[in-house]
Amino acid sequence: MPIELKMPALSPTMEEGTLAKWLVKEGDTVSSGDILAEIETDKATMEFEAIDEGVVGKILVAEGTDGVKVGTVIALIQGEDEDAAPAAPKAAAPAPAAQPLAAPAPVAQKDIPSTDSGQTDQMKGDRVLASPLAKRLAEQLGVDINSLTGTGPNGRIVKADVEAAASGAPASAAPAAAAPATPAPSAPAAAPKPAPAPVQLGDIATPHEVIKLSGMRKTIARRLTESKQQVPHIYLTVDVRLDALLKLRAELNASLESRGIKLSVNDMLIKALGLALVQVPKCNVSFAGDTLIEYQRADISVAVSVPNGLITPIITGADSKTISAISTEMASLAARAKDGKLQPHEYQGGTASLSNMGMYGIKQFDAVINPPQAMIMAIGAGEKRPFVIDDSLQIATVMSATGSFDHRAIDGADGAQLMKAFRELCEKPLGLVA
Repeated sequence: MPIELKMPALSPTMEEGTLAKWLVKEGDTVSSGDILAEIETDKATMEFEAIDEGVVGKILVAEGTDGVKVGTVIALIQGEDEDAAPAAPKAAAPAPAAQPLAAPAPVAQKDIPSTDSGQTDQMKGDRVLASPLAKRLAEQLGVDINSLTGTGPNGRIVKADVEAAASGAPASAAPAAAAPATPAPSAPAAAPKPAPAPVQLGDIATPHEVIKLSGMRKTIARRLTESKQQVPHIYLTVDVRLDALLKLRAELNASLESRGIKLSVNDMLIKALGLALVQVPKCNVSFAGDTLIEYQRADISVAVSVPNGLITPIITGADSKTISAISTEMASLAARAKDGKLQPHEYQGGTASLSNMGMYGIKQFDAVINPPQAMIMAIGAGEKRPFVIDDSLQIATVMSATGSFDHRAIDGADGAQLMKAFRELCEKPLGLVA
């Protein structure tokens, strides 16, 4: 009897995923431990390993399919003692079920024009098939719209047709614009939506591409929208002198060169934030409705840009680790994050976040809190600025750091104490290695 391969739950919260890629094909022999497929969750792309030995009898879910529920049978594996022939009828069983799904399609296609014909911009009886914008423009320019031949979807008269008639030139660009709209049944239906606006999408010939959102991008959109809607943000900014920290970094890198370790400024800032959170425990918290969770260690989520969006691998216990350990761990996490190979425990959780955009030359920004965390530190670029030192104007390397705090959990005064502690640790960096 064939073995059913089911969509796995790759994290405790996973309910569905995208079957990104099959690494085997029907007829391939697989052994326990072989990689069968790559599955995309909301945060990473993970490998799906075979548990049993056998032959891939039938692939039931095609690669690229998203929204596959956990537990859905995605393929059938035949045991070594099974003949390939018996699996064929079982594998073919879903095919007849698929036929009825395909059959209504032509009917639906035929019904679309008649169903939409009641819309204001469609032909019904003696009415003219034209967009509202085209009708208004025809009246303004004195063009007889009844004499025009439409080049839009289903022969619809669009803005370009009216303008061409008014200027006496043929509407040559309109067919090109209509071509991409014709195969998409949603295009004609979408035209009435922006009707109140001065310009309608159906009348724009701007080249464009529709990009399907990845699971990660959908999750980012949902979570950050919820954050801005539900979390009252308060922002506190400090300017931090980096000269002493940069000097210490150079000295540490010189001593670590033989070990192949090179510290970044970001590594030292992760350590500084971890220590500051332990020094000001009222900011190392999460808001949980009727309760407040106060953490005993600082697990810092660090924002890393990846091809499909943003992911935040976690440096656990950043307050107690050496900067060299943080540097080594961060390099490994960032590399695997960009390859989509992080395990769920490496990016789920964290007590606070750090987002550094200084490498892009961004001077200062306000980051969005990642719930259930209650704060995130936004780091700007370190740059040479005029700065008052000992009552005299001097040149110093200064960066702006902005803390975003959940005001339900953290008072402004507590947030200010955290920013003060963070600045002092950066400006007197020997505290980072003590």
